[in-house]
Amino acid sequence: MSAGTNFRNVAIVAHVDHGKTTLVDAMLRQSGVFGERAELVDRVMDSGDLEREKGITILAKNTAVHRRQPDGTEYVINVIDTPGHADFGGEVERALSMVDGVVLLVDSSEGPLPQTRFVLRKALAASLPVIVVVNKTDRPDARIGEIVTEAQDLLLDLASDLDEEAAEAAELALDLPVLFASGRAGIASTEQPENGSVPDGENLDALFDVLINHVPAPKGDVNAPLQAHVTNLDASPFLGRIGLVRIHNGTLRKGQQVSWCREVDGEAVIERAKITELLVTLGVDRAPAEEAVAGDIVAVAGMSEIMIGDTLADPDNPVALPRISVDEPAISAVIGTNTSPLAGRVKGHKLTARMVKDRLDSELIGNVSLRVQDIGRPDAWEVQGRGELALAILVEQMRREGFELTVGKPQVVTRQVNGKTHEPFEHLTVDVPEEYLGAVTQLLAARKGRMEQMNNHGSGWVRMEFEVPSRGLIGFRTDFMTETRGTGIANAVFHEYAPWAGEIRARHTGSLVSDRAGTVTPFAMIQLADRGTFFVNPGDDSYEGHVVGINPRQEDLDINVTREKKLTNMRQSSADVMETLAKPMELDLEAAMEFCAGDECVEVTPEVCRVRKVNLDSTTRARERSRAKNRDANA
Repeated sequence: MSAGTNFRNVAIVAHVDHGKTTLVDAMLRQSGVFGERAELVDRVMDSGDLEREKGITILAKNTAVHRRQPDGTEYVINVIDTPGHADFGGEVERALSMVDGVVLLVDSSEGPLPQTRFVLRKALAASLPVIVVVNKTDRPDARIGEIVTEAQDLLLDLASDLDEEAAEAAELALDLPVLFASGRAGIASTEQPENGSVPDGENLDALFDVLINHVPAPKGDVNAPLQAHVTNLDASPFLGRIGLVRIHNGTLRKGQQVSWCREVDGEAVIERAKITELLVTLGVDRAPAEEAVAGDIVAVAGMSEIMIGDTLADPDNPVALPRISVDEPAISAVIGTNTSPLAGRVKGHKLTARMVKDRLDSELIGNVSLRVQDIGRPDAWEVQGRGELALAILVEQMRREGFELTVGKPQVVTRQVNGKTHEPFEHLTVDVPEEYLGAVTQLLAARKGRMEQMNNHGSGWVRMEFEVPSRGLIGFRTDFMTETRGTGIANAVFHEYAPWAGEIRARHTGSLVSDRAGTVTPFAMIQLADRGTFFVNPGDDSYEGHVVGINPRQEDLDINVTREKKLTNMRQSSADVMETLAKPMELDLEAAMEFCAGDECVEVTPEVCRVRKVNLDSTTRARERSRAKNRDANA
């Protein structure tokens, strides 16, 4: 007996904001998952607070859609909703290990973007069939025919770079039907609609039919010895840690004794364990079950230290599956305890090095693309990830959990190749109005970016593609949004490691640094208003080494923001003239990490984010600058 032929396991992959989660919402609604009286929530799969606030998917999550065909056959379609941002590529790679096919969603106006290429390359390398869906066909600026051609060209382009097996998968994808959909309207069709119109049809039946007919049933043997791969983790207050597993062979039962194949300190270990609870997915919920067969994706409990990549195998024939491997991280930041003079002022905050280290270790359990390196300090560690956003999300989650931290400026992770230093480069795609073409080109040229391609679609917008060092993109977003007046769209994905590109001076301003501790006063800010732009408000606490604003010049400037107005006993003949302060710039966590210079870091607390100097003493900083100048002169 082969694996359950009525299962279909698919991942929906796409670039950011191309409509993955909205399409999954429509699939769930039309499959009857929600009851008649259920409250319908948009983007039901984006369950995290940060996901809802930022409008992006951060974690790969699964759901199950039950579909009954006209002939009475019932199918279970396990759908994995994946992140669209390149910084969470580890989630995509993990999701691809669970599925037998991929639905590639492409926006009807924007077309294939860098992350589309990234996930498509991963899918073809795994020899998975790819079904192209052109989404948002009802956009006013849709260009559906061109997008289909671009997607097929991308398939052919990737096929030429990969091995024969992957090239065959690309050729197979060209023979599969192309679907046209409006996820918001919940309609899909195999017939191409007019640009800017909803496809013909009433529902997503065409999509379900293509998935059932063109995504292969899971391979495996129900009667073979058990092999189940742990691909994700969850937690329950009643069951503890839960492992999400894809059953490759055999049958998994509640109460069953299994061999738990895991790694401990880098060595393979096999232990006996019991499946205390078996849960199957019904829509967005899980329900207890007695057994599950090869091909299904289920959740198990009973192993308190289960990890992603572990294998649950037959006790008499324990054969482990290959552990999940992901691309290496490219960006790092030093995260440590808060060493600011204002640390620990609020009761209940988590301050100690042990608490921070335990939290970072717990993040490693479920985040396969993260690394934590020891740097020889008891209170700080180097955390490596795919990009700035991935690190900022981790810090933001810790901040909301009550931690106080210090986060250093993001740096690139370099490699030594044949004795030479290599750094990561990224493929950057920029969409801007034509009038900002020169400004963006100049901005990226200063960051060692090299233009590879430029297209003008005749709609007043230009698309440019660059190869740029990852270093050059640290702090790029703020300058880019300023230059394009907030209208530009930039997307980047890791490209390759290449020789060091030389010095990049991304920031051309200095910092206004407080030279003493105290409370910021309105009088001092009025007197210093012409010195630059402030980050602080009157009444805020400050300390020596606290960065309180931006100096338009390149050097740092020490200022006194706590100075008070001297009062006298002389009466004034006229009332004081009311003076108003310019509204200070507000720095969120991501903006603060981008702003940091090499000798600065971000102080993060649950209430506030502050930029500060790593070395708070102004005299010590002056000595270090003098030594650096002498070294440069002697060099």
